[in-house]
Amino acid sequence: MADLDLAKRWLPALLLWMLINLSESRVYLFAPDVVTLEEYSKANITITSSSPINQSAVIQLNVTYSSRGNYSSVIKMPEQVLLPAEATSVSFNVTANDVGQVTTYLHSNNTDLNSSSVRIRFIVVHSKILSVISEVIGWIYFLAWSVSFYPQAVDNWRRKSVVGLNFDFLALNLTGFIAYSVFNIGLFWVPYIKEEFLKRNSNGINPVNANDVFFSLHAFLLCLVYIIQAAVYERGGQKVSRTALILLLIGWAFAFVSLFLAVAKQISWLDYLYYFSYIKLAVTLIKYVPQAYMNYRRQSTEGWSIGNVLLDFTGGILSILQMILQSYNNDEWRLIFGDPTKFGLGLFSVVFDILFMCQHYCLYRRPSQYEPVTEQ
Repeated sequence: MADLDLAKRWLPALLLWMLINLSESRVYLFAPDVVTLEEYSKANITITSSSPINQSAVIQLNVTYSSRGNYSSVIKMPEQVLLPAEATSVSFNVTANDVGQVTTYLHSNNTDLNSSSVRIRFIVVHSKILSVISEVIGWIYFLAWSVSFYPQAVDNWRRKSVVGLNFDFLALNLTGFIAYSVFNIGLFWVPYIKEEFLKRNSNGINPVNANDVFFSLHAFLLCLVYIIQAAVYERGGQKVSRTALILLLIGWAFAFVSLFLAVAKQISWLDYLYYFSYIKLAVTLIKYVPQAYMNYRRQSTEGWSIGNVLLDFTGGILSILQMILQSYNNDEWRLIFGDPTKFGLGLFSVVFDILFMCQHYCLYRRPSQYEPVTEQ
């Protein structure tokens, strides 16, 4: 019994010692995740290791994706480099030949080097200036879309009323941004899903950025503010229509059935997240229809903030402009024509914004706020 107690006492310490030694014996490689070059330019790339190695190691650059048939037509780089013994870095030169994208994974013959998930994505563009302009446009439309939620909330607060703001739109919009937030959080923060995405899209960069997560969560919170205002302020007998309730029931039933399929491993968790993105796309297609029809029936846009519409229109136009610039700069017109859903939804929102502006400024203009002077 004494020997058994001694073994139980020392076993955790022994396991900890083994794990520490195992982790110390592994050397990790690091390399830039993305390298952007202008066509016909050159760059020096450095691969570093977490600690020196006892013997030299050959690091192979295995190309897993090329936007053109022959990757060397896009970029010229060595097939392998040598990391000398006792060194912690090695550099090599690359030359950009033509616009395109090439993805390469690092692999070493040295078993002490851990390079299984290290990759470099080379992006050759027409102009880095256009890349900067595109990024600036992206931040502007991100801000425009984010701020666009506030005018409606302020108008509701000033009027102490939500009469004129369609409740079907509120319900659909809330569901859409819940779905969008789930999709963004999963792809941005869940390591397992991020790894699954990279395995399925070996050439790709994660499409979800930090600003996407912020925007979706921010929009969700503002939608909750609208819901609270609708519960507190005068609403003129408005309620969510039966049609909208049926559509919401179908959407959430689809989400819960998909959840059970993911738990039962009938579909992957990545597919489950994509289903949430489909819910968001479906909501975006229909959410403006009830508000536009309500404006038509009332022959008025009072209660529906035009500030929201103008900022949304600005964001939509700039997002389409960014897609066009990115497509030209990367010679990747499939960003538009290969993904008609994203482009079509942006265009669809802009069309509805134009309709709302026509309703507000042309069709249902407020009568003049003055009385005619009668002749004495």
